[in-house]
Amino acid sequence: MKMQIKKILHNWLQICLFAALCLPGKVLHASDADDIIESSAKASYVFTHYLKDENIHIRSENGFVTLTGMVSGDFQRSLANDMAENLPGVKSVDNKLGLTSETPSVYSDAWIRNKVKSTLSFHRNVNGIGTEVWVENGTVTLRGKASSTAQKDLATEYAMDVEGVKNVINDITVASAAINQDQTKMAENVNTEMEFFDDASITVLVKTALLYHRSTNPLNIIVTTNDGVVKLEGKVKNAAEKELAGKLTEGVHGVMSVSNKMTVFGEVQKK
Repeated sequence: MKMQIKKILHNWLQICLFAALCLPGKVLHASDADDIIESSAKASYVFTHYLKDENIHIRSENGFVTLTGMVSGDFQRSLANDMAENLPGVKSVDNKLGLTSETPSVYSDAWIRNKVKSTLSFHRNVNGIGTEVWVENGTVTLRGKASSTAQKDLATEYAMDVEGVKNVINDITVASAAINQDQTKMAENVNTEMEFFDDASITVLVKTALLYHRSTNPLNIIVTTNDGVVKLEGKVKNAAEKELAGKLTEGVHGVMSVSNKMTVFGEVQKK
């Protein structure tokens, strides 16, 4: 029920914004469209889950968005910026968000830890929130619980794919079958009843996830989302890169399915 209410409210906001921007003869004041942009940002999955503890103020004037306030790190600052940029009706974003803590130097253990934690948080097929991450001289240690051996192994795979990681020690324990069954049911109930993923948030999460994985970081991938269906476009060197991008996208929170339209250099895209 909660998910249905959220979906109805979100769809209403999108319909109002569409009317403001697209329908011929439809008059809606710029201030109304700006209110919808601001409301859509605050109600988005990214803001309500990843940025809920951050002090972010969003203001839109004729589609020109300004972000002010303080956030805990570069990850949150970039995520807020990308979320605003992907909202319908936004023309540009002026990101004036400050940081409450000093940014770790690139490839330092603290920097790697933040990257690994963020990468795990994008994927629903690992326990991102419940996984603790320690890093020493580039070696990552993972602790926590997994619902299966496959989930544990996937956490290792994702962590190893983060830039700067030299090795992964996986001390995650696998829950017993009975506990695993209960946790699975609870997770299914939460996903079904409480969570609603807006397309803008899904696009941002997929883009950021592909950027944080070093195997897909160099790829120029265009991401669009329509009703949870993610479309990937762009050119890759080989079929393996295309397949990997699709596989990583499938595991991102909110993705219903993937339409992988990426083309391999030298091949003709089938219509």
